[in-house]
Amino acid sequence: MPKEIIPASRKLSRTDAISLATSVTSITIAKGKKVASFAISGEVPEDIINGMLGPTGNLRAPTLISGKHLVVGFNEEIYQKLLAD
Repeated sequence: MPKEIIPASRKLSRTDAISLATSVTSITIAKGKKVASFAISGEVPEDIINGMLGPTGNLRAPTLISGKHLVVGFNEEIYQKLLAD
């Protein structure tokens, strides 16, 4: 069960994306079939933050934190794997 659900009407900004990214040790960004994963230690590079944002500059949805792993965007295979663990 999720600890927190944020409705789509509450837009999360670049600042929110940076805050989320610095709180985890790995990030997966999914855009359709294209998936990129990154190990995070220290400052998060701008290109990763930019990949987390949609065309409006807000954090892309859905966004999920599982332990110390952040998943931004949707890819069925990734969610199946996360939910199976």
